[in-house]
Amino acid sequence: MALLRLILNIIWLFVAGLWLALGYAIAGIICCVLIVTIPFGVASFRMAGYALWPFGRELVRKPGANGGSTVLNIIWVIVAGWWLTIGHITTAVGLAVTVIGIPMAWASLKMIPVALAPFGNEIVESGRAREPWQF
Repeated sequence: MALLRLILNIIWLFVAGLWLALGYAIAGIICCVLIVTIPFGVASFRMAGYALWPFGRELVRKPGANGGSTVLNIIWVIVAGWWLTIGHITTAVGLAVTVIGIPMAWASLKMIPVALAPFGNEIVESGRAREPWQF
Protein backbone atom coordinates (compact mmCIF):
# COMPACT_ATOMS: atom_id res chain seq x y z
CA MET A 1 0.00 0.00 0.00
CA ALA A 2 2.87 2.38 0.80
CA LEU A 3 4.34 1.86 -2.66
CA LEU A 4 1.00 2.67 -4.30
CA ARG A 5 0.71 5.88 -2.25
CA LEU A 6 4.23 6.85 -3.24
CA ILE A 7 3.52 6.28 -6.94
CA LEU A 8 0.23 8.22 -6.76
CA ASN A 9 1.91 11.08 -4.90
CA ILE A 10 4.69 11.31 -7.49
CA ILE A 11 2.18 11.36 -10.35
CA TRP A 12 0.06 13.91 -8.45
CA LEU A 13 3.11 16.10 -7.87
CA PHE A 14 3.70 16.49 -11.60
CA VAL A 15 0.06 16.60 -12.71
CA ALA A 16 -1.40 19.11 -10.27
CA GLY A 17 0.31 19.12 -6.87
CA LEU A 18 3.23 21.40 -7.66
CA TRP A 19 1.03 24.12 -9.13
CA LEU A 20 -1.59 23.90 -6.36
CA ALA A 21 1.07 23.98 -3.65
CA LEU A 22 2.78 26.94 -5.31
CA GLY A 23 -0.54 28.82 -5.42
CA TYR A 24 -1.26 28.11 -1.76
CA ALA A 25 2.30 29.16 -0.82
CA ILE A 26 2.02 32.46 -2.71
CA ALA A 27 -1.32 33.11 -0.99
CA GLY A 28 0.35 32.34 2.35
CA ILE A 29 3.14 34.84 1.69
CA ILE A 30 0.61 37.51 0.74
CA CYS A 31 -1.45 36.80 3.87
CA CYS A 32 1.62 37.04 6.10
CA VAL A 33 2.29 40.63 5.00
CA LEU A 34 -0.28 41.99 7.46
CA ILE A 35 -0.28 40.95 11.11
CA VAL A 36 -4.05 40.47 11.16
CA THR A 37 -3.99 37.93 8.32
CA ILE A 38 -1.07 35.80 9.57
CA PRO A 39 -3.42 32.96 10.71
CA PHE A 40 -4.72 32.76 7.13
CA GLY A 41 -1.15 32.63 5.84
CA VAL A 42 -0.27 29.78 8.20
CA ALA A 43 -3.39 27.91 7.06
CA SER A 44 -2.35 28.46 3.42
CA PHE A 45 1.11 26.99 4.09
CA ARG A 46 -0.48 23.96 5.78
CA MET A 47 -2.76 23.46 2.78
CA ALA A 48 0.24 23.81 0.44
CA GLY A 49 1.88 20.82 2.13
CA TYR A 50 -1.32 18.82 1.79
CA ALA A 51 -1.70 19.81 -1.87
CA LEU A 52 1.87 18.73 -2.54
CA TRP A 53 1.54 15.18 -1.11
CA PRO A 54 -2.14 14.23 -0.46
CA PHE A 55 -2.20 10.43 -0.71
CA GLY A 56 -1.90 8.71 2.66
CA ARG A 57 -3.10 11.78 4.55
CA GLU A 58 -6.54 13.01 5.56
CA LEU A 59 -8.32 15.85 7.35
CA VAL A 60 -9.55 15.36 10.95
CA ARG A 61 -11.01 17.57 13.67
CA LYS A 62 -8.36 19.08 15.93
CA PRO A 63 -8.96 18.27 19.61
CA GLY A 64 -9.98 21.37 21.53
CA ALA A 65 -11.09 23.43 18.51
CA ASN A 66 -13.47 26.15 19.64
CA GLY A 67 -15.71 28.95 18.39
CA GLY A 68 -12.73 31.05 17.29
CA SER A 69 -11.92 28.54 14.57
CA THR A 70 -15.55 28.66 13.42
CA VAL A 71 -15.39 32.45 13.06
CA LEU A 72 -12.12 32.23 11.13
CA ASN A 73 -13.62 29.51 8.90
CA ILE A 74 -16.63 31.72 8.10
CA ILE A 75 -14.32 34.60 7.10
CA TRP A 76 -12.17 32.15 5.11
CA VAL A 77 -15.17 30.76 3.18
CA ILE A 78 -16.34 34.26 2.26
CA VAL A 79 -12.90 35.48 1.16
CA ALA A 80 -11.18 32.45 -0.36
CA GLY A 81 -12.84 29.12 0.43
CA TRP A 82 -15.47 29.09 -2.25
CA TRP A 83 -12.94 30.12 -4.94
CA LEU A 84 -10.63 27.30 -3.89
CA THR A 85 -13.55 24.86 -3.93
CA ILE A 86 -14.47 25.86 -7.48
CA GLY A 87 -10.82 25.40 -8.46
CA HIS A 88 -10.64 21.92 -6.94
CA ILE A 89 -13.90 20.85 -8.61
CA THR A 90 -12.71 22.17 -11.98
CA THR A 91 -9.37 20.39 -11.56
CA ALA A 92 -11.15 17.16 -10.60
CA VAL A 93 -13.38 17.28 -13.67
CA GLY A 94 -10.35 17.83 -15.91
CA LEU A 95 -8.38 15.02 -14.29
CA ALA A 96 -11.27 12.53 -14.38
CA VAL A 97 -11.29 12.53 -18.18
CA THR A 98 -8.70 9.74 -18.27
CA VAL A 99 -8.68 6.49 -16.33
CA ILE A 100 -5.31 7.23 -14.73
CA GLY A 101 -6.61 10.66 -13.70
CA ILE A 102 -9.52 9.33 -11.64
CA PRO A 103 -7.45 8.83 -8.43
CA MET A 104 -5.99 12.29 -9.00
CA ALA A 105 -9.51 13.73 -9.36
CA TRP A 106 -10.46 12.04 -6.10
CA ALA A 107 -7.44 13.65 -4.38
CA SER A 108 -8.54 17.05 -5.64
CA LEU A 109 -12.07 16.47 -4.32
CA LYS A 110 -10.60 15.27 -1.01
CA MET A 111 -9.02 18.70 -0.56
CA ILE A 112 -12.34 20.56 -0.65
CA PRO A 113 -13.02 20.27 3.13
CA VAL A 114 -9.63 21.79 3.99
CA ALA A 115 -10.15 24.49 1.34
CA LEU A 116 -13.46 25.37 2.99
CA ALA A 117 -12.49 25.04 6.67
CA PRO A 118 -8.76 25.05 7.41
CA PHE A 119 -9.14 26.21 11.02
CA GLY A 120 -9.94 23.73 13.79
CA ASN A 121 -8.92 20.78 11.63
CA GLU A 122 -5.58 19.12 11.04
CA ILE A 123 -4.02 16.94 8.38
CA VAL A 124 -2.82 13.55 9.67
CA GLU A 125 -1.54 10.28 8.30
CA SER A 126 -4.31 7.89 7.19
CA GLY A 127 -5.22 5.11 9.59
CA ARG A 128 -4.75 7.13 12.78
CA ALA A 129 -7.55 6.93 15.38
CA ARG A 130 -9.44 10.20 15.24
CA GLU A 131 -12.64 12.18 15.49
CA PRO A 132 -14.38 12.66 12.10
CA TRP A 133 -14.04 15.91 10.15
CA GLN A 134 -16.36 18.76 11.11
CA PHE A 135 -16.90 22.28 9.84
